[in-house]
Parts: sequence; C-alpha cells; structure tokens
Amino acid sequence: MTDRVEREIEISATPERVWELVARPGWFINDGELRDHEVRAEGDVNVVVDPVHGEFRLRTESLDPPRYAAFRWLGQDEASTLVEFTISPRADGALLRVVESGFDTLPGDDTGRRRRLEENHQGWVQELEVARTVCEGAPVA
Repeated sequence: MTDRVEREIEISATPERVWELVARPGWFINDGELRDHEVRAEGDVNVVVDPVHGEFRLRTESLDPPRYAAFRWLGQDEASTLVEFTISPRADGALLRVVESGFDTLPGDDTGRRRRLEENHQGWVQELEVARTVCEGAPVA
C-alpha cells in the first residue's frame, strides 16, 4: 500500500494569488466549492469549523510564502496525515502541487486505510479544481 497522495494543477494566477488561498487552514475542506469556515486558534492548533462537515483540528507545520505550506490533520490519537502544498511559478501562472502522506499510520486495518487513501486521491482532484476556480476568479475573501 502506498502512503501518499500526490496531485498537481496548473493555475492561471500568480504564485502570490495562489498563496492567498493555500495559506488558509482548512480551505481544502469542501465539496467542490469554497465555503466560509470559522477558524479559531487553540494554541498552535487551528480548529476549522465547516458548516457541512463539522470541526477539524489542523496544526500549521510550516509557512514559507509564497512557496510552501504544510498542515497536519490532528485526530483523536497520535496518527495523522501531513498535507504539503508547493507553489511553483510558471510563465503563464503557477503550478500548485499537493502531497498528503502518513496514511500507513492511521488507525484501522489495511482495507480501511486503503479506502481513505483512495477517497483522498479523488478528493484532491476536486479540491485542486476549487483552487483553480477560486484563484482564477474573484479575490480570495
């Protein structure tokens, strides 16, 4: 079983524009459209409240504007995945790459971990399309 999801997308926007979105904890919690989230800090952890899916705990691991952002999902136990975004300039915009790793550490059996990995493979396709739509459209709120 592989331990990571890797996806990328070309966006016709500057790296700084893409960064405005990518640096927001939990922007990628969506169902195909960007939603407003309540985000509250609890120490070094951000609690992201999605109106559809509820609360998620994320720790910002690293921010290096406008090139790199990393967030760690925090669950009920020590197991978690790390979500890393890399933004690279291109002549006509930016390349946004996401790597989510750590699936082998998640609780449950291999079947459950494999299901979560496959769901995230498909989910990141959708979430990166949201990033493209938002970054190529109106300013990020």
